[in-house]
Amino acid sequence: MLIMNEKIKASEVQLTGLDGEDLGIVPTSEALALAKKLKVDLVCTSLMSSPPPCKLIGAGAAKQQAQQEKKKERAPKVKELRLTPHIEEHDYDTKKQQAERILRSGDSVLLVVKVQGKEGQKAKELLERLVADLCGLGKKATGLQLSGKQAAVQVDPL
Repeated sequence: MLIMNEKIKASEVQLTGLDGEDLGIVPTSEALALAKKLKVDLVCTSLMSSPPPCKLIGAGAAKQQAQQEKKKERAPKVKELRLTPHIEEHDYDTKKQQAERILRSGDSVLLVVKVQGKEGQKAKELLERLVADLCGLGKKATGLQLSGKQAAVQVDPL
């Protein structure tokens, strides 16, 4: 949560200028007046110390910075897509589009092919083809893993 301008309740703040220069400890009213004069925002960076450290940041840049930090916080999820070795072209395209959408949203895709009997090689070829088709959006995080009943590969977003 960003505390900006009039929401800063401290009587004085440790002020940092637009170019990162230290302006020392100044009364909050003075810091707000300076921010208004320069047409920028006064943003509190931490509430853990007294006086709280505040920065002068270009108007709107503070909100943008907060949104970027929020985006970074979200850990990527691994979403599983299941396929069969005998997949038809249309279904393959649908699964490929789903994988592309997941990768674009910043999540990883775990591609799993259920295997029965001697379908291992066919499953492996299918996964290699799909990974090659997705190379523009993601890269293999794991090698192709062929284990008993399934073949799997994880693709992480670029």
